Amino acid sequence: MSEALPKLRLDLDFFPSPEPARPGVFIRDPFRYSDTTLLIPPPLIRALACFDGEHSSLDLRAELVRLTGDLEAGKIEKQLCNTLDEAGFLETERYRQMKSGREAEFRAELERAAIFAGSAYPNDRLRLADLLAARIGAAAGDGAVRAIAAPHASPEGGWDTYRAAYRALPALSDGERPTFLILGTSHYGAPDRFGLTRKAFNTPFGSARTNAAMVGELASKAGEAILMEDYCHAVEHSIEFQIVFLQHVYGPDVEVVPILCGPFAKSIYEGGMPEDNEAIARFFDALGELAARKSKRLFWVLGIDMAHIGRRYGDSIEAHANADEMLAVAERDRERIRRLEAGDASGYWSLVQENRDDLKWCGASPLYTFLKAMPGARAQLLDYHQWQIDPQSVVSFGALAFQNPEQQ
Repeated sequence: MSEALPKLRLDLDFFPSPEPARPGVFIRDPFRYSDTTLLIPPPLIRALACFDGEHSSLDLRAELVRLTGDLEAGKIEKQLCNTLDEAGFLETERYRQMKSGREAEFRAELERAAIFAGSAYPNDRLRLADLLAARIGAAAGDGAVRAIAAPHASPEGGWDTYRAAYRALPALSDGERPTFLILGTSHYGAPDRFGLTRKAFNTPFGSARTNAAMVGELASKAGEAILMEDYCHAVEHSIEFQIVFLQHVYGPDVEVVPILCGPFAKSIYEGGMPEDNEAIARFFDALGELAARKSKRLFWVLGIDMAHIGRRYGDSIEAHANADEMLAVAERDRERIRRLEAGDASGYWSLVQENRDDLKWCGASPLYTFLKAMPGARAQLLDYHQWQIDPQSVVSFGALAFQNPEQQ
């Protein structure tokens, strides 16, 4: 019996080619263990199903003969297997070496590089400064605002919402050196875990310092819930974007505590509250203690988006911003926001759990984490937006400002 083919990695990104002259499906690695992007032509797409750990090379060859009509499909079979393996897209020793090597490189790096500079925003410092001055302006809020929630969608999709959030932050007097605790969505991280790093974050503006003492305190008090020097920081945009905006508002050497929040999957799919997990409960307690002790010099920034609806996200419908089904989505989004405005953590989470979060709020866990660490904090909705991310899919997001509970 022929040996089973290796599995195709399940954590890859697949998306249709936008170029009619080059039809097919692109495959890329969101973790950036591999820098390769492959285009699989239409006749070979169905053959990828053979890379499931059960089908053999003989099965693949037979499928290729059926798909291409080429009785001499052995060459295609070999080329497809070799190409996927060399790209690091199969669960083979080559991929495992690429993964362990890249993660070791990240651990050894002194700074976390700005990997989205030059794509999501300008890589040139002066161009970036001019852009943000025109699009965002300066902080103009009052001292009662201690936290904001801003999108992490591409800035081109959400300038108005970013502006509403960051202008709500207070202008600081000379000499004030607060720490910004950033709760970002972990799109690629382990569920029910929090990713920490002590690395500085480098951007075109310079290096934002990470408060290593605060990071160490959280790690020591909630060890089982923590992934230290989490590699997801190397590829995640939800915190990088917030640091760039903070540097624009307060200067390049802002001090941050970057925390990636994985999804609270067990609670969503099996019921109960996230803090029923003892490790998560300890993290909430440690974060709350830190917030209470450092309240006068600690600000919060949440890098979150809300609903993800449409074909891009596995739905059967074509979603169109502010129309049809998206009108009902907007009302459900606002129902959750009303729970945030009331400071009702359990009520908010019960809405997230409905239908196993069929709205797919990728900011659900950072928001709940904030509410547990800052009980009584109440949100104010500053802006709500639905962005047509592609012709069939929509992302919603909002700008929220939270007041210090003691000042309400």
